[in-house]
Amino acid sequence: MLAPKLAFVDVETTGANPVVDRITEIAILRVEDGELVERWSSLVNPGRPIPPNIQSLVGISDAMVADAPAFSELADGIRALFDDCVFVAHNARFDYGFIKNEFSRIGETFDAPVLCTVKLSRALFPQHHRHGLDALIERHGLVCTARHRAMGDTEALHQFAGLIAGQFERDVLDTAIVKAMKAPSRPAGLPEGVLEGLPEGPGVYLFYGENDLPIYIGKSVSLRSRVMGHFSSDHRSGKEAKLSQQVRRVEWQQTAGELGALLLEARLVKEKKPTENRQLRETDAVFGLRYDPARKRGPVLVRELLNGSDPGSWEVVYGSFRTKKEADNALRELAILYKLCPRRIGIEPWGDGACLAHQMKRCAGVCAGKEDHAAHDERLLKVLESLRIRRWPWAGPVAIREHHAESGRSAVHLVDRWCLLGSVTDESELAGLLEAPPARVFELDTYRILLRWLDTPAGRSVVTPL
Repeated sequence: MLAPKLAFVDVETTGANPVVDRITEIAILRVEDGELVERWSSLVNPGRPIPPNIQSLVGISDAMVADAPAFSELADGIRALFDDCVFVAHNARFDYGFIKNEFSRIGETFDAPVLCTVKLSRALFPQHHRHGLDALIERHGLVCTARHRAMGDTEALHQFAGLIAGQFERDVLDTAIVKAMKAPSRPAGLPEGVLEGLPEGPGVYLFYGENDLPIYIGKSVSLRSRVMGHFSSDHRSGKEAKLSQQVRRVEWQQTAGELGALLLEARLVKEKKPTENRQLRETDAVFGLRYDPARKRGPVLVRELLNGSDPGSWEVVYGSFRTKKEADNALRELAILYKLCPRRIGIEPWGDGACLAHQMKRCAGVCAGKEDHAAHDERLLKVLESLRIRRWPWAGPVAIREHHAESGRSAVHLVDRWCLLGSVTDESELAGLLEAPPARVFELDTYRILLRWLDTPAGRSVVTPL
């Protein structure tokens, strides 16, 4: 076996954060010298409602735990089961973090050596990319009597341990165990146990500093790997070092996929305005350029405010700029390349006579009567086409679906004319959102996220026109 004394454990919970969520079920298999000596499980009253999505995934309802004992009533028995044992679980820091925090709430400490079977599987089977419990069950033919129930998952882990113990040489197994038991790095300012529940799936993480001020928000397809990467000792330089020194609290929100994480990150950065995020900042000044040939005096390119407007009301809009300087720089480059008049396109003050660019032979001379307006503007519109806000490819709204097999999370994003109208976790909620959709409100970062996403075959494959 992996060690002389092992305690295989799995917990079901009200959520993913061990600091704020609670245990609803716990199962423990105590193994000594390869023999199963004790088998124990219990529902646990979490003292709070179980979210509907968790009830649906796990099958544990509020009614089932209403008369169950609180963790405090089970604590002594649980501690005895772990006595002198290695704590073995799948994504073990999650289960360990919940149990450690439950003990902390009743004024007790809990410490045990921890062996993660996810890390163990990665070390022993590097040729495989998936190491979630579903993947292990399928790959190794494990028997799970009740998936997402504590005892069923714990039994599957026990089988996995027996399988690898008979499959690998002792020295190979010992090397993998040492690697799997290596404790993660943790910033000095973070209390112990805060990072234990970090999942491997996609989502958004939030770092808070002194006085609980948000300092950084990020996203990743693997929350645990990305957050731990910030705190890894061999990466502590520059920004990473600063974050590591400042962070006092970590939060995270899981999503069903990468798109959900991107959209959530953009929204949270605007809402919370963390000090270390330089992009995705909210601005009311985002504008595009509209061509107005009827203007006899002054430039023919007119600013069109984009952020907060309904794209359905737009005519043709070119570009999306956060500042006048950004727009002017783009137009100045095009003017030089295609001999456009800086006055007519609005990057130099209007005046009479030839512009300075024409005198320097960089303007074809519409300002000096050497080129007619139609010819100049025809060239201008051809050039601007590369900056044009992309036409919405569908006649109306679309549903973009995401699903994460490992976590079981699903999401449907309702989008119309580059505007996010809402996201739901249950397909049944989509009908209600379609019946009374919110107003379309353009947001530049959402547009850019969707544009990149829908430009990929994988992104387009999960789109359903409605």
